Amino acid sequence: MPALAGRLKDIAVSASVVMGVRARALAAEGHKVISLASGEPDFATPDHAIEAAHQAALKGDTKYPPTDGTPALKKAVQMKFRRDNGLDYALDEILVANGGKQIIMDALLATCDPGDEVLIPAPYWVSYADMAKLATGTPTFVSCPQNNGFKLRPEDLEAAITPRTKWLILNFPNNPTGAACSRAEMQAIAEVLLRHPHVWIMTDDMYEHLVYDGLEFCTIAEVEPRLKERVLTVNGTSKTYAMTGWRVGFAGGPKTLIKAMANMQGQLTSGISTISQAAAVAALEGPQDLIAERAAIYRERRDLVCGLLAEAPGLSCHKPEGAFYVYPNIAGCLGKSSKGGRAIGNDTDFALALLEEKHVATVQGAAYGMSPYIRVSYATDTESLREACRRIVEFCRELS
Repeated sequence: MPALAGRLKDIAVSASVVMGVRARALAAEGHKVISLASGEPDFATPDHAIEAAHQAALKGDTKYPPTDGTPALKKAVQMKFRRDNGLDYALDEILVANGGKQIIMDALLATCDPGDEVLIPAPYWVSYADMAKLATGTPTFVSCPQNNGFKLRPEDLEAAITPRTKWLILNFPNNPTGAACSRAEMQAIAEVLLRHPHVWIMTDDMYEHLVYDGLEFCTIAEVEPRLKERVLTVNGTSKTYAMTGWRVGFAGGPKTLIKAMANMQGQLTSGISTISQAAAVAALEGPQDLIAERAAIYRERRDLVCGLLAEAPGLSCHKPEGAFYVYPNIAGCLGKSSKGGRAIGNDTDFALALLEEKHVATVQGAAYGMSPYIRVSYATDTESLREACRRIVEFCRELS
C-alpha cells in the first residue's frame, strides 16, 4: 500500500471526538449515557435564520459562491464588528469560511514557514496545536495556571516571545476553562505585543457573548487600536446562534493577510454554502434578544454545575467567567481506584473510568495541555446536568 503523508504522524484525533465516539457506542449498547464532552449549544438555530436559508434555496441561490463570502454576508459581518466590537473593517478586510476552524487554518497556511513558532496559551482548544503543525509551524505553549484564573500573564507572554514567533493565539472566553479577560488584563497583554511588531495576533472570539457576572467582553484590536494592523479577529455563528452545523466562520483583518487567506481558501474549498450564508445574514441582522436570554440560561447552568461538583471528594471546581465549560481539578482523585477496579493515575484514566462505569462523557485535561483536569460542558439541559453531576459525585465518593 502506498505510504501516507509524514505530516500526519504527529496529528491526533480530537479527544472530544474520541470520547464522543465511545459515548455513542455505549449508548448503542443500551446504556443511558450523558455526554458532557461536546462543545455544542443544545439550543435550536433561530427560526428566522432557518427561514432565510429556505427562501434562498427556493429563489435558486444555489450556485457557486464567491470564495471570500457573499456581499450580503460580508456586509452583515462588517455591521456585526461595528455593533458588537467597535471595529471598522472594509469589505476587502473580511473573509467568510467553513467555520472558525478554516479561518484559523487559512491564516496559518498563508503565513507560517517551517520553524515559525505559534504561541498558544495553555489550556487550549485541542485543534490549535495540530493546525500549527499542519502549517509547518511549531506550537509553543504558555502556561496559564489556575492560580491566575487560567489567564495569560504578561510576564509569561514576554518570556515566551522569540525572534521566530509568528503568531499568538488568544481565546478568551476560553475553551476549555471558561476564563475571560477584563479590559485591564487584555490591555496588559497588548502592552507586551506592542514591543514585538513581528508577531501576528489571532483572537478566537467564538464565545464573546457568553460572559457572566457583569464582565464585559473585549477583543484586543478594540482594546488597543495600535495593534489592529497585526490582528486577525476571528468569530462565527456557531456558539452565539447555535449554528454549529451550518459551518459559518468569519474574520476581519488587514487587507494583505485577508487576500492571502482567501487565496489559500480558494485552493482548499473555495466559498462556503450559499444557503448557510443566507442563514448567517439573517442571524447577524435579525433580532438579537436571544443572545442575552441564552447567556442567562448558561450562567444558571454554570452555577448549578459548580455547586453540585463542589460536593465531589477530590474535585476542585474553579468558577469560570464565560463560555459553557467548567474545568475541575481532579488531583485529589489520583492514586486511587474506581469501584470497578480501574486505577486512576491521571486525568485520562479518570475520564475513561467515569465514562465506562457511570456513563458520563467528559474530556481529559491532557487533551487541552494541562493536567490533572477534566472538561465538563454544560451546554445541555438542566435535568441531564443534574443527573450527570450526581453520577460524578457518586464516582468520586466510591474511589478508594
